[in-house]
Amino acid sequence: MGKLEKGTRAWLVKRGFAVKDEALWAEALTHGSTGEERDYQRLEFLGDRVLGLTIAHWLFAENRGQEGALAQRLNALVSKGACAEAARSIGASAHIRLGKQARDDGAADSENVLGDVMESLLGASFLETGFDATEALIRTLWTPQVDGGAGQRKHPKSALQEWAAGNQRRPPQYTLIDRSGPDHKASFTVRVEVHNVGATEATASSKQEAETAAARAFMEEFG
Repeated sequence: MGKLEKGTRAWLVKRGFAVKDEALWAEALTHGSTGEERDYQRLEFLGDRVLGLTIAHWLFAENRGQEGALAQRLNALVSKGACAEAARSIGASAHIRLGKQARDDGAADSENVLGDVMESLLGASFLETGFDATEALIRTLWTPQVDGGAGQRKHPKSALQEWAAGNQRRPPQYTLIDRSGPDHKASFTVRVEVHNVGATEATASSKQEAETAAARAFMEEFG
């Protein structure tokens, strides 16, 4: 794993990351399409857990609701979309190390890739500086989303589940209709149906997001 480009190191430091082991940070920014022996997947795994604990602690300490509301907000704030939003806010796209085809396909702007890279950077930060410093960094990066009320509204899937129960209908059934595109730019189409009521479909960059969009569409049409 090579050293970081000078501009990338300067960018990381400017954004609050303490860079000691350059190879670690290069790994955190390396997509599997490069063919490098090591990419960001392991660090992404670690960063996801650091992020989850930080957000859970944050919401709990500030008494932002009861258990159900806390879980709902946590899920929203650690989602791929939330991570991608944080990555965009620091300009991560320009520094992701991609293979030529993946870059030509737009992987640098992919929500999945940006979300993964944000988590991998948090994983690298944890290894370099420990939990407390990484928690402080997450609080800086995630404050706009936490203060903006991300996850305060009832999740569309939960709303649909409750609507079906309240109307004495069977639970909604989700079916994956189609998956297409490369991993870094995948597209999922999901159909949700409530028996004897109707069905809607939606397409998104992950199965979970497609299910959410389909549930939202169902509630808009039938709820």
